Amino acid sequence: MTIQLQLKPEVEAQLIAQAAAKGISVETYLESVIENSLVNQEQASFYRTVTEQEWNLELMDLINSPAFTGAPPLADTAVDRESIYTR
Repeated sequence: MTIQLQLKPEVEAQLIAQAAAKGISVETYLESVIENSLVNQEQASFYRTVTEQEWNLELMDLINSPAFTGAPPLADTAVDRESIYTR
């Protein structure tokens, strides 16, 4: 899809500078900014509209994900009072 935008010169200069700082083209930079914005909107709307049951299901999915099931348990010394309060 092709979209043409009329930007203020200062906005255009800022976009060009930010894309150059990342070492990518302006088109690629704009695409990533738009995609990130849409993803953030979807996540924000989920947290605003989620029911308690949906929240619990998502939490259980996270808890049972491979990232958590493969993690080693914390050692007792990692959570004892002396390790937390070092002074």
